[in-house]
Amino acid sequence: MPPVLELRGITKAFPGVLANDHIDLTLEEREIHALLGENGAGKTTLMNILYGLYTPDEGEIYVRGRKAEIHDPNDAIAQGIGMVHQHFMLVPVLTVTENVMLGVESVKNGIFLDRTSAAQRIRRISEQYGLEVDPDAYVKALPVGVQQRVEIIKLLYREADILILDEPTAVLTPQEVEELFKVVRSLVAQGKSVIFITHKLKEVMAIADRITVLRNGRVVGTTSPAETTEERLAAMMVGRKVLLEVEKGPARPAETVLKVEGLKVMDDRGNLTVRGVSFEVRAGEVLGVAGVQGNGQTELVQALTGLRPVLEGRVHILGADLTNAPPRRVLERGVAHVPEDRQRDGLVLSLPVADNLVLNTYYLPPFAQLGTLDQETILATAEQRVREFDIRTPSVMTSVSSLSGGNQQKVIVAREFSRPIRLLIASQPTRGLDVGSIEYIHRRIVEKRDEGCAVLLVSPELDEVMGLSDRIAVMYEGEIVDILPADQATKEEVGLLMAGVRRKEDVSATIA
Repeated sequence: MPPVLELRGITKAFPGVLANDHIDLTLEEREIHALLGENGAGKTTLMNILYGLYTPDEGEIYVRGRKAEIHDPNDAIAQGIGMVHQHFMLVPVLTVTENVMLGVESVKNGIFLDRTSAAQRIRRISEQYGLEVDPDAYVKALPVGVQQRVEIIKLLYREADILILDEPTAVLTPQEVEELFKVVRSLVAQGKSVIFITHKLKEVMAIADRITVLRNGRVVGTTSPAETTEERLAAMMVGRKVLLEVEKGPARPAETVLKVEGLKVMDDRGNLTVRGVSFEVRAGEVLGVAGVQGNGQTELVQALTGLRPVLEGRVHILGADLTNAPPRRVLERGVAHVPEDRQRDGLVLSLPVADNLVLNTYYLPPFAQLGTLDQETILATAEQRVREFDIRTPSVMTSVSSLSGGNQQKVIVAREFSRPIRLLIASQPTRGLDVGSIEYIHRRIVEKRDEGCAVLLVSPELDEVMGLSDRIAVMYEGEIVDILPADQATKEEVGLLMAGVRRKEDVSATIA
């Protein structure tokens, strides 16, 4: 029997970049085939070709042994190919049913949308594949993990049996990742075949039947979890040995740099999401904030950096009261900020890489003299930072919007780490990055700590928090329920606190 899907010699070039270089790939029936690689390795480009969003310069696609002509997503869907993009394609103000129907609307009496029949079919699909979704719910009210289920239902509603999941766990909590894995296994058990695009090694080892690794647009090799290790996969991705564990010596904490007292902050809907939080971060230490996403971490960081008003409480940085200070004043106090939402809060997408690398210092020497920008210095500095931080871009004058998510993140990290700072506030600093970039950024965070910088690290990735932190503060429902020495904390203990066990004594009793 021929493979369900076969790509032969797929090649695609963009100006200055060979994204796919004669790639061969097969997908068997009822298989989960993981496509693994660094950001910019060509994974998403390859899948966009398969889904009809790009046209290959060379190569052929075969579906069940027959050559397929795929010029747009409608052609892909007609071949039974569906794709869930990393950034969901949903209309928030519509219901689940209306989103699923969009583009394949059914009508009754020749006039009216037949929402009832569509909702019934969605319920049947949900039950069959273990996708718990309310067809009448509005998408804007759904958690991210449920929105992803809606995207999968959209494909099943269109009878796709080859499913492409592009970085499907990038925005999910650990609990939601486990739920997604159950769904994927259920899909495969019932005859579907899945291409699972990711850069997360643990996920690949847990979910994949086969693994194909891309590097610089080429296939490095194909293997299986039984035949490899995380370390070997990392080396295949990056082309060198990668340290998967954070290496750091003991902290030498000194004076208090950040002091937060009784902080209360509301979200955009007027809900109190930070509820009387108090803590300190000292020079020469990393305080990690652990918690399931959505427990007030976002609003906390925004309040500390001047992006959201403080309702009650005080924020002191190096002894100065910066409560409700504007972002520029916070930055000029020696604060670096790696924001959670890089596109909204970290970049101006329409500007080139060079300008984004000086967004917070463009008005200061050496980038400006007497109110005039020194473009030559800005460009020379950009070239240096692109090399130092391995930002994959055709040119420093390339629009930052055209870079991959991981390279956009590197632009922010390069900008924030390349000036004298006393406090680093890093919210999900490695979100969307590959293992090589994660290793690099972790090392730079430890270097900043060892230089005497205070670091506040906020991340839903428990491995990251435990690996980098000297102390761990656990947030649940807007409160810090405990602060633990990192060298004494266990994953089980922190995980229970993240789940709402409110006191360390309760955790100990639960574990016992």
